[in-house]
Amino acid sequence: MDDFFLKTLLNTFLAGLAVVLVAGPLGSFMVWRRMAYFGDTLSHSAWLGVAIGVIAGININLSILLLCLAAATLMFLFQKQNQLGNDTLLGILAHSALALGMILLASVNNTSIKVEAYLFGDILAVSQSDIALMWLMCVSILLLLIKIWKPLLSLSIHKELAQVEGVNVGLYGFLYLLMLASLIAVSIKVVGVLLITALMIIPAATARCFARSPKQMAMMAAMIGFIALVIGMAASSQWDIPIGPSIVVSAAGLFLSSQLLIKLLR
Repeated sequence: MDDFFLKTLLNTFLAGLAVVLVAGPLGSFMVWRRMAYFGDTLSHSAWLGVAIGVIAGININLSILLLCLAAATLMFLFQKQNQLGNDTLLGILAHSALALGMILLASVNNTSIKVEAYLFGDILAVSQSDIALMWLMCVSILLLLIKIWKPLLSLSIHKELAQVEGVNVGLYGFLYLLMLASLIAVSIKVVGVLLITALMIIPAATARCFARSPKQMAMMAAMIGFIALVIGMAASSQWDIPIGPSIVVSAAGLFLSSQLLIKLLR
């Protein structure tokens, strides 16, 4: 193997590792709180961030992060209204952001922008500065998650009981949305706008079948994400297929295998 290939392979692994180590624990809370639609809304909003970044001529990663944080704030405010269901409002926000992003990108004649890279990821194109930013953001998210683990877990198990116990439900709920938004913003190059939510949900759902405690589930989800990363990279190298979708399909394969294993054991 030449040096360039080895360097690209190492960069790919480091970028994917940063994401899966955080996606598993964050995804566990998403599974407990039934928030898959929240993740989809944030990821679709990221597409609008891509479009605005291209049109405004600013750093696209920064634009994605700002749009995701703004969407997280809107979602938090939406939860306080009673006129429409959260799923309805999230659906409006998600698909409006996705459609508006498509329209804005279509109006710009910029052939240097690879649409597929943002939709499905382009992990092979990550630079060392991208990797440094990913690790900085992911480690920060993980440290914050550890710090607020107990109140966030209490909120996830029983919201009303957490309020009685003095947990600031609004604050910790908002912090969780901000963590989700930040992770999605830095993960776009790994699996893309359309697949990042799957990378959080599938490993967590797989771990839930075997874990005996919340902490165990979070750690197992991260481990399953790591295994999916390795399998996805190997499959991509072997059959020359996109890495991002390969990682997600590998995670789905692990989930299906776990379900078959459980049925056999029973």
